[in-house]
Amino acid sequence: MRLIRSLKESVKRHWPALPLRTILFGTLLFTAALPGFGAVFLRVYENTIVQQTEAELIAQGAVLAAAYKAAWNEGKRETGTPPLAPEPPQIDLRTMRVLPPGTTNPAEHRADPAAIAVARQLQPIANDSAAVTLAAVRLLDRDGIVVLGKHDIGQSYAGDAEVGLALKGRSATVLRQRQEFRDGIFWESISRAATIRVHHARPVIAQGKIVGVVLLSRSPRGLLLGIYQDRGKIALGVALIFGTLLVLVALLSRGIARPIIALTRATERVAQGSAEMGSADMPETPTTAAIEIQELFDNFRIMADRIAVRSRYLRDFATAVSHEFKTPIAGIRGALELLDDHWVTMDADERRRFIANANADAERLQRLTDRLLDLARADMAKGDSDAQADLTTIARRVATRFDALEVSVTAEPDEIAARIASQVFETVLDTLVTNSLQAGARKVGIAIRPVGDGIAVTVRDDGPGIPAADAERVFEPFFTGRRDTGGTGLGLSIARSLLAATGGTIAMLPSTQGAAVEIRLARGAG
Repeated sequence: MRLIRSLKESVKRHWPALPLRTILFGTLLFTAALPGFGAVFLRVYENTIVQQTEAELIAQGAVLAAAYKAAWNEGKRETGTPPLAPEPPQIDLRTMRVLPPGTTNPAEHRADPAAIAVARQLQPIANDSAAVTLAAVRLLDRDGIVVLGKHDIGQSYAGDAEVGLALKGRSATVLRQRQEFRDGIFWESISRAATIRVHHARPVIAQGKIVGVVLLSRSPRGLLLGIYQDRGKIALGVALIFGTLLVLVALLSRGIARPIIALTRATERVAQGSAEMGSADMPETPTTAAIEIQELFDNFRIMADRIAVRSRYLRDFATAVSHEFKTPIAGIRGALELLDDHWVTMDADERRRFIANANADAERLQRLTDRLLDLARADMAKGDSDAQADLTTIARRVATRFDALEVSVTAEPDEIAARIASQVFETVLDTLVTNSLQAGARKVGIAIRPVGDGIAVTVRDDGPGIPAADAERVFEPFFTGRRDTGGTGLGLSIARSLLAATGGTIAMLPSTQGAAVEIRLARGAG
């Protein structure tokens, strides 16, 4: 494990930073080159060349054996002879053993006179086929003695494996070393086919008896020679593969690399300080990009919008905090300066009045700090998707807390479950009823009813109401019409944040008398 870990660390240290286009092109090029490497190093192409040589020898041997048989029978047609069956090539360079060069031995007796006569008849045919196919042609009699050959007439091949099988009635192909192979030639030495010779022996059967053997041998084309002879086809294939690779890389680059580069530049603009960049400044989602890349663009656009909203919110929030804190701080500082400068000349009532003003401003600062902490907790709150709350029971419990108000609760049906934590809904509802009480209302009505797939909770009072121009601003931090009576303007902001964490919303409704607030929640499973 330690060795593997050190190897991984070494690879990480030396791994080059590559662009995505280069990685895609390299991967596709390597994949396309695998068949070529397999053809060369796994000898697939070379094995095919040798098998082609074997197939040609089988065909040539079948023709010569038929001619041998016809000459032996003096042109008479045999009856009852079974038809010949196809003989596919059997050579495999990876598994077949290469035998030493074929050897001949002096024959113990003269060759069969009938076979010699047949050889004389077939000599023109054998010479012509050898001249065209470049194969060495030998005709043997039934004892394996050469009756037609170039330099070894009268010699016996009965000791060779392929001839021995043919004398038993079976065609056989073997690989033997080339006697004339020249060492030191590079383009031949790297090819195994250049060092071998294919030998094929085929029996001649007439009237149910083996009367002779056709022995053929030929050297297959070498690997590089075959590649050179097929250079046009190979070059065309390479060009087509390379062109296909370029097209694929272009498509992948358009679908993956280019969109990622555009997205990277957009993120750089955000990182460099353009935090208020919204979806309007985002690059368009490429229609040719992959589905995952398109989703990434859409999600980044949503994120950019949220960052822009949050940035504006933080900027406005910081301005509002500065303004809200500045007034009580200025009041405390002014009171302290007056007390410091005029302590001796002030009477006890004046001193108590200035100290009371400073205490009031300090208390306001404390309330602002506490509410800001509540707002921060609400903004950071996470909704519980499994939470369930009985809205009617909670609303009735809240109604009992306010003796100075007449709070009524109506629900259709009587029990309605919503996907929200009970404590959260109770806090929001308590905030709304408290706001109505502080605004001077005497009656508050809470109505709960299903609406579509959700639930609507409406809170109405008979107070002075809220101007239509301020219907949206009341949910902004520090906006309040009761600053003189100690209002912080954070209650509704906290309520909106708590609801947003659970997927709920809150909004002001148009009302001719008093204020009306509507809460929308997701329906629970109960």
